[in-house]
Amino acid sequence: MTTTLPLTEEHLSKLNGGDLVRPDQLLGAHVTQQGGVTGVRFAVWAPNAQHVSLVGDFNGWNPFSHPMSHPNGGWGFWSIFVPEAQHGQTYKYAITGPNGQTVWKADPYATTSELRPKTASVIWQDQPYFWGDDDWMSTRDQGTHTPISIYEVHLASWMRREDNWYLNYRELAPLLADYVAGLNYTHVELMGVMEHPFDGSWGYQVTGYYAPTSRFGTPEDFKFFVDVLHQRGIGVLLDWVPGHFPTDEIGLANFDGSPLYEYADPRKGFHPDWNTYVFDYGRNEVIMFLIGSALRWLEDYHVDGLRVDAVASMLYLDFSRNEGAWIPNIHGGRENLEAIAFFKRLNSVVHHRAPGAIVVAEESTSFPGVTAPEGLDFDYKWAMGWMNDTLAYMAEDPIYRQYDHHKLTFFDVYRTTEKFVLAVSHDEVVHLKHSLVTKMPGSWYEQRAGLRAFLGLQWTMPGKKLLFMGQEFAQRDEWNHDQSLPWYVLDYPEHRGVHDWVRDLNALYRSHPALHASDHTEAGLAWIAANDTRTSVYAYLRRDEQSGRWVLVVLNMTPVYRPGYWIGVPEAGTYRVLLNSDAGEYGGFGTMQDDLKTCSEEAHGQPQHLKLNLAPNSVLVLELL
Repeated sequence: MTTTLPLTEEHLSKLNGGDLVRPDQLLGAHVTQQGGVTGVRFAVWAPNAQHVSLVGDFNGWNPFSHPMSHPNGGWGFWSIFVPEAQHGQTYKYAITGPNGQTVWKADPYATTSELRPKTASVIWQDQPYFWGDDDWMSTRDQGTHTPISIYEVHLASWMRREDNWYLNYRELAPLLADYVAGLNYTHVELMGVMEHPFDGSWGYQVTGYYAPTSRFGTPEDFKFFVDVLHQRGIGVLLDWVPGHFPTDEIGLANFDGSPLYEYADPRKGFHPDWNTYVFDYGRNEVIMFLIGSALRWLEDYHVDGLRVDAVASMLYLDFSRNEGAWIPNIHGGRENLEAIAFFKRLNSVVHHRAPGAIVVAEESTSFPGVTAPEGLDFDYKWAMGWMNDTLAYMAEDPIYRQYDHHKLTFFDVYRTTEKFVLAVSHDEVVHLKHSLVTKMPGSWYEQRAGLRAFLGLQWTMPGKKLLFMGQEFAQRDEWNHDQSLPWYVLDYPEHRGVHDWVRDLNALYRSHPALHASDHTEAGLAWIAANDTRTSVYAYLRRDEQSGRWVLVVLNMTPVYRPGYWIGVPEAGTYRVLLNSDAGEYGGFGTMQDDLKTCSEEAHGQPQHLKLNLAPNSVLVLELL
């Protein structure tokens, strides 16, 4: 149950001063008692408004019925207690701005809203929920030395009913838990489950920062969803958008008749690419609003982490702006110092209040120290450079890959500068970018072999993993947010084979510490063969620094069969194949190895070597017996 704080001068002053990290316990609609009478207390921040009144089901939407007043000295807040208001009723604030114009606004702190296209907030008294995930919550960690493998999901299009309407949170929970557990993923990441008015925004233009979208049910339904996944051993991450918000009149835009949540100067406060407003990170009440939103999900809904969208757009004042269309900081630089301070505060508060939760930055530049404690202090950063280089390499005609050979090795130059997630997200399979399998050149067989090789590379390189839904079974069409994934293709062996390859990659990744325990150290990766540009063959060791155990990974990135290829190894003995992307069960030819005993001749600077039969577009993972 969410705590309700009294509207005292002390609490209002703390919020005004940036020292109340759960402002939702003070503002919004709270079912409570005053003078022994049960009703609903409403409170809203609108310091520049001339007048604010409450409209809703309880007063016939009459803007003259319930005028709000300033509690305890004001501080820019308005409140009212309404005995006749009840749980489940809808409401808005009628706000008259400095110019005398009145606009009806949804509650920024609403815990649930009407189903779009309706836009009213809903009075919601948190219902008792008895969590069953105590074991999960007490043992979860941030994954520094443990595996994190993330399945990115858009709930509205992962699976739908036969009439193409949404499944609800309670229907989705066991279906998604079964599927993700069957693929051996450790986490899911949910796109766009915070309330938003437009389906086509995928949830990235948020109007309800404290509200699970009503498309799939109630707040208690969402708790059930998280609880079920936790009980199956699956973590839940959410996409979170503190960088910008939509211009919809019912939302945060010009909330009290003037810029309030956004910077007043459009050179800082308006994002030209997305037609959205940028939060004002210099206002304490805005910072508390955002941090309170993060904590609402982490504390009340037991969410395990947040993936912060579009971090670069927040860090740089000139992001996507022409010369002269941005304002330098006080030192004349391009960094948004207020946003930097916000990230440091956010991550400090999250690490203190939500043990084991993680915060991940989608940051596309080389901003220093994103995951450093003395920097922005995120737990992880998406490896955008790795993704761009690797996908560009894989899309090339294999005959030309020899000229871009080091696109696959360049990551090693900087991989320990941050703690990375190797992410291949929804952004890579929309807007005519093609699905992952159809990015690969060649025939349908070669495309699937190329996809398996790419996934093998992703899962054996240092860094946590993320893959967008549908790519795990070689979906051929681009993602369509208006319809379900084409689940019928799993009846076909060529799609089922890729699905099973991802399942087994995850199983190997989770069971072998060499593939995850030393992701962020130099010792975690050692190249054996990094320069054979003629054949496009690569080989490297993944190591667990603590135990000294290692596995050998060999990639052949052309559609050429290479029998008896020498690969240097550091120790003599007999090796065994742990995974082979060319195995028949995955849709390959089933290339066999003639002999996995080492030969004493030196190769690749190693004292011993193996003679391996390298199938076209394939990955081998081996270990010493």
